[in-house]
Amino acid sequence: MKDIRHPAQHRSRGPGRLAALLLALAVMLGLAGGTALAAPDGHRKPSRPVVRVPDNPMDAVAQMQPSWNLGNTLDAFPNESSWGNGQTTKATFDTIAAQGFRSVRIPVTWTDHQSTTAPYTVDAAYMARVKQLVDWALADGLYVVLNVHHDSWMWVEKITSDHDNVMARFNSTWSQISTTFRDAPRTLIFEGINEPSFANATDAQKVTYLHELQTSFHSVVRASGGANASRMLSLTTPGGSGDQVHLDNLYTTIAGLKDRQLIAQVHFYSWYPFSVNVAGGTLYDAVAQKHLEDSFANMHRTLVAKGIPLYLGEYGLLDYPNHFNPSRVERGEALKYFEHVGYGARKYGITTALWDPFAYLNRETLQWRDPALFAAIKSSWTTRSGTASFDKVFVPKSSPVTAKSLTLNLNGTYFRGVWQGDTRLVAGRDYTVSGNQLTFSAKALTRLVGNRAYGVNSTLQARFTSGLPWNIDIVTNDVPVLSDATGTTGSFTVPTQYRGNDLATTHATYADGTNAGQTSWTPYQEFNKAFSPDYPNGTIILTPEFLNALRDGEPATLVFHFYSGATVTYHVTKSASTVTGTVA
Repeated sequence: MKDIRHPAQHRSRGPGRLAALLLALAVMLGLAGGTALAAPDGHRKPSRPVVRVPDNPMDAVAQMQPSWNLGNTLDAFPNESSWGNGQTTKATFDTIAAQGFRSVRIPVTWTDHQSTTAPYTVDAAYMARVKQLVDWALADGLYVVLNVHHDSWMWVEKITSDHDNVMARFNSTWSQISTTFRDAPRTLIFEGINEPSFANATDAQKVTYLHELQTSFHSVVRASGGANASRMLSLTTPGGSGDQVHLDNLYTTIAGLKDRQLIAQVHFYSWYPFSVNVAGGTLYDAVAQKHLEDSFANMHRTLVAKGIPLYLGEYGLLDYPNHFNPSRVERGEALKYFEHVGYGARKYGITTALWDPFAYLNRETLQWRDPALFAAIKSSWTTRSGTASFDKVFVPKSSPVTAKSLTLNLNGTYFRGVWQGDTRLVAGRDYTVSGNQLTFSAKALTRLVGNRAYGVNSTLQARFTSGLPWNIDIVTNDVPVLSDATGTTGSFTVPTQYRGNDLATTHATYADGTNAGQTSWTPYQEFNKAFSPDYPNGTIILTPEFLNALRDGEPATLVFHFYSGATVTYHVTKSASTVTGTVA
């Protein structure tokens, strides 16, 4: 995955040069793998736990489930700490192992630590640091996947115009990695290249170039001998894509190498409109669910069913969770997605690696930034959880309280009831269930909304026979109120009284029916790219990128959609750098 970085103020300094050089010397002397070398963070290297790696790679990769990515760390450039995650310690891997993960993927970008001319020598101190992290993870009994990461688009993609030099550098890189880890246990897996891309190449050329890279990677590693002669190796598709044509080509490459110790790898970030909230993808609906089912079924049919293990080397949602910006994906909808990934992995025999650039584990405190979200992910590894059509019930303040319904998604469980804290609501009085329809009575809702202040008044839990409960917020709301405004293309906000609502999406068109805004292929613009809610300050921000894309002097009609179902229409006109907004 391309980088998602911390804001600048979250960055921290790297290790001292002297410490790095001393570590490099220790590696060259063969001491780094022994217990005599104390780690810089004060942890003494313990004896490595014995992990029996099955001979069959299908069984070995199954044993790797679940997996976690040490993202935005060694893959950061120019240095490990450049993107805000600081210096990794052994405690990081201790935490990951203790939380139930059985493998880690350690992405590494080599570019800034390697000569750009032959023989393309990797800096000894950097190689030593990579080895230190790998050894720490192995010492915790974790499988490790080690790769060549952002180099894929930093220089490997230039193979189309500088073929011989790129191949020489690629082979040299893997020759040096193979030599360093020649005697590492079989729990270390090599991944040839992350999300490969090829500049200005046709589809047919991409197939040819990737085949050449991956077969060369295979040859270099196998020729290095030692444990590398039978080490599991991971091969992938262009961009890590799971499209059927790429799966077919990956199968052809793996089958052609006639090496049973090969693993297929692709990445999965859900149906794109849902993953980033664009084109109206506000819900984890039937289209998004079908995309996952079809994708996983294709992976299974093309590879797993034919005896080739599948490692989903990255999964998640694009830029979610992001703790520094408004959430572009509604929380309950995100929970449904993660629940489905866990189920799909078990159903189709796929090992999944959570991509964590900084969004899940706080690398400073080693605590989960959102414990409830991680609990949902962890639960999905072993069981299904029931959900509902939404995680909120909206009760308009301007109208009498009436009964409200949600649709239960049982996901193979049985419904047990509804709780408020430790108090169980009374079936038949507070709610009824008819088929999969859960209906809260007007009397119960009147009690739950209390004084009817806008926002969340109370939270309930629908509980099921397995998995986690489904939280349901009872929310008092009314249609939001917007006001006229003026500003510039560099700074424009719409004054907004949200009145208990959360913004879902924005529909933007001109009078002639064509789409307005920078995302011209859909009227529904991208959350946080074209528009963004600022709840504390009571505004909706229209971004400079969106405003600059508007036609000069031609009013654009914006329809703001909210998760309650409310919509508000607003007109925006750009004249040179001046922007005027009026309520319809």
